[in-house]
Amino acid sequence: MRIVLSAAPMIVVLVLMLGLRWSAAKAGIAAVLVTVGLALFSFGFGDAGDQYGAVSGLVGVLAESAFIALLIAAIVGPALGIHQLQVRSGATDRLQVALGRLTPDPRVAALLIAWFFALFMEGAAGFGTPVVLAAPFLVAAGFRPITAVVAAMIGHAVGVSFGAIGTPIAAQSAISGISGTELASATALFHIALGWFLVVVLIRTIGGAGGSMGRPWLWGALAGVSFFVPYGLLAFFVGPELPALGGALVGSAVFVAVVKTVGRQGEPKASVAPGRGEMSLARAAAPYLTVVTLVLVTRLVPSISDALSGVTLQWQTESGFSGSVQPLYHPGLLLTVSFVVGALAQHVPRRKVREAIIVATVQLGGVFLALIAMVAIARMMSHAGMISVLAESASLIGPGWPVLAPSVGALGTFMTGSATASNILFTELQYDTAVAGGLSTHTMLGAQGFGAAIGNVIAPFNIVAAAAVVGLADREGEILRRTLPVAGIYLVLGGVMAWALTV
Repeated sequence: MRIVLSAAPMIVVLVLMLGLRWSAAKAGIAAVLVTVGLALFSFGFGDAGDQYGAVSGLVGVLAESAFIALLIAAIVGPALGIHQLQVRSGATDRLQVALGRLTPDPRVAALLIAWFFALFMEGAAGFGTPVVLAAPFLVAAGFRPITAVVAAMIGHAVGVSFGAIGTPIAAQSAISGISGTELASATALFHIALGWFLVVVLIRTIGGAGGSMGRPWLWGALAGVSFFVPYGLLAFFVGPELPALGGALVGSAVFVAVVKTVGRQGEPKASVAPGRGEMSLARAAAPYLTVVTLVLVTRLVPSISDALSGVTLQWQTESGFSGSVQPLYHPGLLLTVSFVVGALAQHVPRRKVREAIIVATVQLGGVFLALIAMVAIARMMSHAGMISVLAESASLIGPGWPVLAPSVGALGTFMTGSATASNILFTELQYDTAVAGGLSTHTMLGAQGFGAAIGNVIAPFNIVAAAAVVGLADREGEILRRTLPVAGIYLVLGGVMAWALTV
């Protein structure tokens, strides 16, 4: 019975969003009430023997939830601002022209955005940055908002295991004592073998029929090879810091070179000669170029990275609830700086800058409640022990555990929105279960990191953030209905592979 009760909040969210088509905000509020009731009356949250009372516990969970939601909003807000700025300055039109010069097929251009750009941003910054930047970019390239979000979420998934310069793997290494390179290779093996499924889904999402540059399947194959080869080499021989970032950089260079070569040999592109006074490509792309530059400098230059990440703001309540942030290292600051640089580089009138900020703020306010609600569900389930009950119950399956191991990783990300948090929650469980069952610890931790990555595409408050930046607030269920089957199939494939590697 405790297993069913532990799963109830997730079931409520899925039924309300998928079945009844409620918005994330309404579904989140309903699920928060269910979660609080279960935590108090079925899991002893706030009992006399607990480390905190019911009132202080609920206040602490609310404080943690609001704090985490603010950290997410600090990323979504500037991303919304950049999108609004680009539209008002005419930069989106200029970028469409540039993509047209590179390739007349929008689906080939979409691979550059949803695959390489999203994977680069995931490897460099993580924490929701890839989708909130790539989805508006795809909308600007002519794709429907729902297609843009789904494509961006699926396209960046194989990089999540190594997001933010390998942070999820670093967490696993610290807990298990296994080296980062060993864990990186174990995790990358799953994605290299199975990530082609996501490439196929991505191609179908952006359009699978033939185009002006031939069948998109061939371009999808090229995109996959261009990324997975350097991705695998970096994971196996260098470590967890650079597979996603380096794979995207090298892969995009190869991909663009081939596209240009084929473009010169194929049909002539539509005439897109620049007119007098037309915005330069560098100015039009200024916000994106700025964020890429800032990410590379702040993440890969040790002296700068150490100085920025060394500044930490933290808080803690008397009952033990806490939170912390590295304000100078947070992606939100990088995006804010990029917004300012974009406005200056494009000479956007102050009136239009104010409009962009106001519209972005209004849009953000509409989704903030949904963010708090979804985070509150996760924090309450964690503090009440509900997530642990689910994971530990699954581990009792014995020899069949490898089949479910990736799903445990996905569960952690589904409830927290973070592959790093999932690895922190469940690495020890995966390790201990592997040892008790005589299974390969490397394979099980690789399965954990693999599952944590795909859980990112179905995490409710990731979907809330992604929907917000393209004007799909209150339609989050439509996104979840399209990403959930993809995640389910990918997890089944991962489970079968984990089982095959351990028999």
